[in-house]
Amino acid sequence: MLFFKNLRKQLLSQNKLKNYLLYALGELVLVVAGILIALAINNSREEQILMQKEEVYLLGLQNEFEISKIKLEELVRVNRSNYEKATLILKHASDTVNSLDEITFSNLLNDAFSRDISFNPNTSLIQEMISSGSLKDLSDNELRIQLTNWLATLEDIAGQERDQEIRRQEVMKLFETDKASVRTITDQTGVTQSIIGLDALEENYSNLPLLDDRSFENNLLMFILSARSTETNHYLPLIADLDTILELISLNLSALQT
Repeated sequence: MLFFKNLRKQLLSQNKLKNYLLYALGELVLVVAGILIALAINNSREEQILMQKEEVYLLGLQNEFEISKIKLEELVRVNRSNYEKATLILKHASDTVNSLDEITFSNLLNDAFSRDISFNPNTSLIQEMISSGSLKDLSDNELRIQLTNWLATLEDIAGQERDQEIRRQEVMKLFETDKASVRTITDQTGVTQSIIGLDALEENYSNLPLLDDRSFENNLLMFILSARSTETNHYLPLIADLDTILELISLNLSALQT
């Protein structure tokens, strides 16, 4: 700096205005270039920080959605088993000659109606990103849209699951009356012995007359239709959405890591 200062004084003292102006212009260019280089370095650092932040979010989302997919695929399996067992019961309810024995009927009832259906995906990270405004840190606009739509879809599915639970409860209500016996089911499926710790009764009330009950048949059919709708119109499309989101996350991670 002292050298440039002395040089300026020397040029002015020698009345070399043209040379001084050229020197001043060159010095200005150097200053501007220095500022631009500093800005470029700073911008590069900020861009690197944003990319690292995005990568952390993408890895977290990838883990979250992979777990959610495993949960959903298991739920599809359980729901399908439920309505398939209920369909077997309905088939016997429609038979003019009933060939179903009591123990098989108890096991079918237990398998079809003992498990409720509720999808509980991992959404902690995506919820945090939305509430904090960090969703904008994802550079892929399509991925941002898919993530936003995902939460709305979950609300729709929860509504369908509530409807299916109502249908299940309508079937179960018949076992709160004297038309049927819960004890028969628990005895013949081993629940009385293994869970409650009591011996099975020597003689059980028969639940087979339910197969001739119109109310039971109607509620059974409504449950089957609702369960099938849950799978076809909600769960299977949701698995497709999950695959799309996971594919987008994978593509974005690959782009960041290359």
